[in-house]
Amino acid sequence: MYFALTSFIRHPLFTRAFITRGALIGLFLLLSSCSMLRMSYNQGPHLLWWWLDSYVDFTHEQTPHVKKAIRDWFDWHRSMQLPEYAAWLTALSSEIGDSVTPDQVCRWSEKIRSTVAPALDYSLLLAAPLVPSLSEQQLIHIGQRYAKGNEEFRSDYLQPAAEERLQASVQRTVKRVENLYGKINETQRRLITDNLIASPFDPEAWLAERQRRQNETLSILRQLIAKPVETEHTINSLRTIVEHIERSSDTNYRIYQIKLTEYNCAFIAHVHNSTSEKQRQHAYKKLKGWEADLLILANDTP
Repeated sequence: MYFALTSFIRHPLFTRAFITRGALIGLFLLLSSCSMLRMSYNQGPHLLWWWLDSYVDFTHEQTPHVKKAIRDWFDWHRSMQLPEYAAWLTALSSEIGDSVTPDQVCRWSEKIRSTVAPALDYSLLLAAPLVPSLSEQQLIHIGQRYAKGNEEFRSDYLQPAAEERLQASVQRTVKRVENLYGKINETQRRLITDNLIASPFDPEAWLAERQRRQNETLSILRQLIAKPVETEHTINSLRTIVEHIERSSDTNYRIYQIKLTEYNCAFIAHVHNSTSEKQRQHAYKKLKGWEADLLILANDTP
C-alpha cells in the first residue's frame, strides 16, 4: 500500500538522473497530506523549475525554453497521468482491508512502475531538444550538485555507528507507516525493527551504484553536447540512462536489486498484516482522499 508507493518513489532508481527525478515530481506530491496535495501540485511547475535550476544553473537564453517544457509536461501529466494514478489508488483501496501476500505487494509495485513509465518517457521527449544547449560548465555544476547530494546521502544513511544507522532507518520507516495507518503500537515497532535488522539493504552498495549512474549520466550528456546528433539519437541516449536506472548495468548490483525487492515485498506484507481494523480503515480513508484530490486536479484548469 503506502509502502509499495513510497518504497518505489524513494528507491535508488529515482535518485540519479536529474531528468528522471524531475519527471516524478507530480508523483512525489502524491505523498502530501490530502489538504496540501492540490495546492502543492498546482505549484509543481515552479517547484520543478527551482529544483532543476539548482542542478543545471540555466542561462538566460535557456530559461524560457525550459519553463515551457515544464509547463507542457504538467499540462500533459495532469490530464493523462493523474487519472491513472487515481485508478491505481482505487484498486489499492479495494484490497487494503484484507491480509496480503508478498507477491501481491510486488504486483502493486510493478503496476505503479508501468503507470509512471509514460511520464518518464514524455519528459525525455521534452528534454531532448534542450540537451545540445548545455555547456561543459553546466555539466560541472551538475557534478557538483551530485557530490552535494551524495554527502547528504551519507549523512542520512551512512551513520558511523551501526546502532545510529538502525535507529535512523527505524524512524524513517515508522514515519512512513504511521502516515498511512496512523499510530502504531510497540509490537508493530518491534516487528519493523526486527525486519530492518534482517534486511539485505546495503547503503554502501547503493551509494556506489548511485555514483556509477551519475558518472554515466554526465558521460552521456558530454557525448551529446560534444557532437550534434539527431533528436531521436538524443532521446535514445536518455532512454539508456533510464534503462540503467531501472536495471543496473552491473551484474552484482542487479542480483542485489532482485534480492532486496523480494525482501521488501515480504516486509511490507508483514507490516500490513500486523495492522488492526482501525488502522486499515485509517489507510483506506487516506487512499480515498488522495484519489479524490487527484481526480479534482485532473479536471482543474491550471
